[in-house]
Amino acid sequence: MGIEEELFVVDDRGRVVPESEAVLRAHRRMDPGEELDHELFLQQIELQTSPHADHADLRDDLLTQRSGAVAAARAVGLNAVAMPVDVLGGSEPRPTPHSRYERMIARYGEIGRNGMTCGMHVHVEVPDEQAIGVIDALRPWTPVLTALSANAPFFHGRDTHHASWRGHLWDMWPTAGPVEPFRDLETYQATAQGLIESGAALDEHMLYLDARIAEKYPTVEVRVADVCTDVDDALLVAEVARALVTTLVARPESGEWRLETLRAARWRARHDGLGGTLLDPVTRSFVPAEQALESLLSSTRDALDAAGTTDVVTDGIHRVLTRGNGAARQRAAAGDPPDLGAVVSDLIARTDPKETS
Repeated sequence: MGIEEELFVVDDRGRVVPESEAVLRAHRRMDPGEELDHELFLQQIELQTSPHADHADLRDDLLTQRSGAVAAARAVGLNAVAMPVDVLGGSEPRPTPHSRYERMIARYGEIGRNGMTCGMHVHVEVPDEQAIGVIDALRPWTPVLTALSANAPFFHGRDTHHASWRGHLWDMWPTAGPVEPFRDLETYQATAQGLIESGAALDEHMLYLDARIAEKYPTVEVRVADVCTDVDDALLVAEVARALVTTLVARPESGEWRLETLRAARWRARHDGLGGTLLDPVTRSFVPAEQALESLLSSTRDALDAAGTTDVVTDGIHRVLTRGNGAARQRAAAGDPPDLGAVVSDLIARTDPKETS
C-alpha cells in the first residue's frame, strides 16, 4: 500500500501562491534522494510514499515525506499545507508549464481551472484478475472514506455549508464520479478507450474514477479522499481503504446499486462528514455515521486482523467521532464569527509533523 498527497504552497499570510518550482528546487538541494512532484498548478506540489505492508513503516515514510516538503517550503519563506481547497481565495490558478497540463487547460477551460484542489490517493496492491471486482464492489463504500477524510468546509473566504467542497469542484471533470459496474477487464478497458475517444479524457491518467486500475503500479487506486491535514487521519483513511480492498478481493459481490443512490450517498458524505447520516452498504439504508462505521468495522474485521491494524482503525474511528474529522477541526479553529486566517494558520501548523508530534 502507498499514499499520494497533494499540498498547497502558501505564503506567510496564508495565501496560496504559484511558487511550487522554488519549493521543488529547495527540496532537491536539501534531500537529493527524495523527489517531490509538480501538479497541475504552480500552487501545488505532490508527495508520495513507497509501498509498504507494515503500518508503522507507512507512517514513518509519510512523516518523512511531509517533513521534507514542509522544510523545503520554509527554506524559501513559504509553507506547504495539507488543505483540499483554497480557503482564503484570491490566487488565480496558474498551470504548471508542461505540455500536457497546458493541453488540459486549453481543452477543458474553466473545468480545469476549478481543478485546483488537493486530494489523497491510496494505492492497494491487487492481482490484475481481481481488480475489476474490487472496483465494482467498492462503489457503495467510497462515501464512508469521503466522510472520514472530509476536510474542506471553507472555500474562497466563504462557508460552503458542506464538510467537503473539494469533491464538488472535482466533479466538474467529465470522467469523475461513480460509474456503472464494469464486471470484467475488457469492459473496463473498452469504457476507458471510449472516454478518451470522446474527448472526455486526454489519456488514461485523466480517468478520474472514484477507484481505478493504476497506470504505473499493480494496484487499485482509491481517489475519493480529501488530503488530510493530520497525518493520523490520512493513515486511518489509508488503512480503511486497504481493509476494504482486501475484504472485497475475497468477496467482491456487493449487489446492484443504482447510480442515483450512489450519488446521493456521495453528496450526503460530503455535506455531513461524520456529523449526520451515511449510507450503510450492509443494511442498504442511510443511518447515523457511527452506525455506518460500526458496519465498516464488522465487515472488514478479518482484513484488519490480518494486517495487524484492528486497533489502529478502531482507535482512529473513535478519535474522529469524538474529536471530529478535518472539517470539524477547521470549524473549531475558525470560531464564531469565523476567522479564516486562523483556520489556515492552524492548517499550516498541523501539516508539519514536528509541530504535532
